[in-house]
Amino acid sequence: MRVTAFLDIPGQDNLPPLTRLEKYAFSDNIFNRQIIARGLLDVFRDFSNKEEDFLTVMEMVVRLSEDAEPTVRTELMEQIPPIAIFLQENRSDFPVVFSEYLIPIVVKYLTDPNNQVRKSSQEVLLILLEQDLIFQHDIENKVCPILLELSAPDSDEEFKAEAVSVICRMASVLSKSTVEHLLLPRFCELCGDEKLFQVRKVCVKNFGDICHAVGQEATEKFLIPKFFELCSDNVWGMRKACAECFMAVSYTTSPEVRRTTLSPLFIRLISDPCRWVRQAAFQSLGPFISTFASPASAGLYVCENGTLSTRPQTQDLDTDFASRLPSPESCVHTSSASSTKPVRIEPDLPMEGISTETSDFMHVSSSSTGLIENPMENSASAGAELTRLSPEASPFSKLLDINDLPINSHPGPDSCACPGNSKDVFNNFLYWRTPLPDISRDLELFLSKAGLREEGCSRPETVPNSCVASSEIQKVLDSLQEHMMNDPDVQAQVQVLSAALRAAQLDSVNEPESKVSEGLDEASISDPGSASDSQMTLLASSSPDELSVARASPRSDLAEPRNGTSDHLETEQRHDCTPLEENESKLQDIIPQPLLDQYVSMTDPARAQTVDTDIARHCAYSLPGVVLTLGRQNWHCLKDTYETLASDVQWKVRRTLAFSIHELAVILGDQLTAADLVPIFNGFLKDLDEVRIGVLKHLYDFLKLLHEDKRREYLYQLQEFVVTDNSRNWRFRYELAEQLILILELYNPNDVYDYLMHIALKLCADKVSEVRWISFKLVVAILQKFYSNSESALGLNFISELIVRFRHCSKWVGRQAFAFICQAVVSEECVPVDQFVEHLLPSLLSLASDPVPNVRVLLAKALRQTLLEKAYFRNAGNPHLEVVEETVLALQSDRDQDVSFFATLEPKRQNVIDTTVQEK
Repeated sequence: MRVTAFLDIPGQDNLPPLTRLEKYAFSDNIFNRQIIARGLLDVFRDFSNKEEDFLTVMEMVVRLSEDAEPTVRTELMEQIPPIAIFLQENRSDFPVVFSEYLIPIVVKYLTDPNNQVRKSSQEVLLILLEQDLIFQHDIENKVCPILLELSAPDSDEEFKAEAVSVICRMASVLSKSTVEHLLLPRFCELCGDEKLFQVRKVCVKNFGDICHAVGQEATEKFLIPKFFELCSDNVWGMRKACAECFMAVSYTTSPEVRRTTLSPLFIRLISDPCRWVRQAAFQSLGPFISTFASPASAGLYVCENGTLSTRPQTQDLDTDFASRLPSPESCVHTSSASSTKPVRIEPDLPMEGISTETSDFMHVSSSSTGLIENPMENSASAGAELTRLSPEASPFSKLLDINDLPINSHPGPDSCACPGNSKDVFNNFLYWRTPLPDISRDLELFLSKAGLREEGCSRPETVPNSCVASSEIQKVLDSLQEHMMNDPDVQAQVQVLSAALRAAQLDSVNEPESKVSEGLDEASISDPGSASDSQMTLLASSSPDELSVARASPRSDLAEPRNGTSDHLETEQRHDCTPLEENESKLQDIIPQPLLDQYVSMTDPARAQTVDTDIARHCAYSLPGVVLTLGRQNWHCLKDTYETLASDVQWKVRRTLAFSIHELAVILGDQLTAADLVPIFNGFLKDLDEVRIGVLKHLYDFLKLLHEDKRREYLYQLQEFVVTDNSRNWRFRYELAEQLILILELYNPNDVYDYLMHIALKLCADKVSEVRWISFKLVVAILQKFYSNSESALGLNFISELIVRFRHCSKWVGRQAFAFICQAVVSEECVPVDQFVEHLLPSLLSLASDPVPNVRVLLAKALRQTLLEKAYFRNAGNPHLEVVEETVLALQSDRDQDVSFFATLEPKRQNVIDTTVQEK
């Protein structure tokens, strides 16, 4: 209702319009004041052309903003955005007017004592910022100062929480410099607010948006330290919120910070004592891993529509592997550099359950000659380090540094052997395998040199350090034994500590074995040669005891304690070889290994009991992103996990995988798809309808990635989709028809005729009309397939089948379907005109005498709207034109009004009516 019309009250016509407006604007009746505030936009439209009247109205708005009634102030605030837009379009002095009159009202209402008014002003402020109606000068000098004042440490708690929310929501619409210089310092201060955890929680929930607003440099410099503090908050809800926003924070950081700083922090959240924090962390684990992704390194790229596509064939997987390996020059540089500073590799053990007090920081520097320290000394120093961590350490020093783990006598993921043979660019076995001892001399010379080197070195501190470490670790293990029954976190912690204890106990081995092992290590570095030849020499000339020692793994921190007998050593190694091989098979260098270990553990049934019953579904949901991150070259790390999820007892887990299997096929390529995904795909085809629909929705996307011979195997199985668990599930059949239209291009005309044509005919006779209508389009697509491939014989056979099944159908629905198919055939021009006139047109025209009006209505539409619009039938010399016109005239005089209406209607008007019906 316009205010001017509302004010036209009898007996008041002698008052000028502005006087009348002012009278009711400040009436004692609250309802009148509300109506005035609600209709201010109409008032501005009436008086904006006269400068004097406009200024009077603006002053009246300012006075109205001081109304004592909160509902009036709320109505006024809600009208400010449309008023601002109107003034921007109609006033040349909009910046001055808006800054002088309206902005002060919005800013003042941010401190209004009424909660509803404040909420309205906050929403209006954000709307104005999104519409870019507030200028930079007003933001810096009017808006930001009041928000900083409301969020000050000594301000009211309620106002502070609201101001924090507004600051966080403003960050996404303000410029980077404004957020960084005006709002970021206060945001960092509020993240450490010790009085109100509500303030900190608002900061955490919007942490990712703030990071995105200020950019990478400011995030790593100012926000990451605050994020560490929030992840260590005493309130579990804060830590849970940190886990939920972890992916958003990770996207803004550099790869180095993501790997070395955020990854250990995330591992700590996964091992949090609170179940709800662990649950949120596991839900965010897959998305966090996906931030390490580089589609280019995975052989893929993202299209403009957001879908994944394979890289051009010129850039194959071998090229990708070669690009990931360093050059020989870089290998030499890496080798020399590794001799003077610590080398970082990914750990092999899962890190879940490791507390900050037992996190082992094992930094091992190799000597200047490249000789690597004895693994037993490394384990002893690591065990001693477990007892030296201070509880008062900073958040950074308390974290488990994933990358600062010791390197033994095997190369890390980033090192290379620089082989002389150019064809050995990459070999997965040699890449991860522990190098064999390099022995090129006779065994006697080798043993004598080992003995001389052993005499020249002493380790007086090894045994005491190992004893201290062993005793301290044993105490921790004893305290954890009673808590490890059903808690996988505690079990993982016990496993890690047990490995450290066994490593420390290795220093108590007898002297002869130590000498031989040290001689092996030193000779393998100082005397390079053929590893295979030296291994054969050792096997030929060694005693059983010496041979058992030589076979011992250099990674002695994972081996069992030795008792001096070769039989016991061989027994233990045979017992431990299988787990070690399994761990080696899951190694990769794309993401920190503990993240992958934790992700793989999400399929453990114990996780469903101790963390979340839906943890397997979260694992399945994020699996394509994790596979994309690791790339097809590391598919072996996730293959077992995928197979476990595919056989999960929960159909929701299998359904999630079914919806994404086509994306995995794109990532893995045709070879891995045929070997690993096709069997699972076949299992999904026989699953519940809830699972099958996921496969069906992307059936074309999956089949087109298979080889032609493999693709033909599914022709017969496509018929199984027609049968569903519930016959009322008509959308399943509708989706099948849509997919078949796309699948036609994957098969030759003979296969289409033998298999797909019969499915289409079944769907055309479906009980649900929606399924029938989409199936008619499928029939037209099949005809187009036949004639576009010059298979006229198949096309004629199909046309004959259509005439028999639908034109002569006993049910009127079938005859109506025939009329629609003919109309679609003419519209799409999928059949040559001479073929249509000879085989379809006579049967179509014979429907004019059908007893059912619905059939004749569709015939009238087909003739008048489609057939007569084609140039072939508009030609006066066409011999078939006369027959068609006679049929149309007969339909125009039909006894049914609808039939005569559509037979008489002009084609253009018919299109307008059809469009109107569709819009309704």
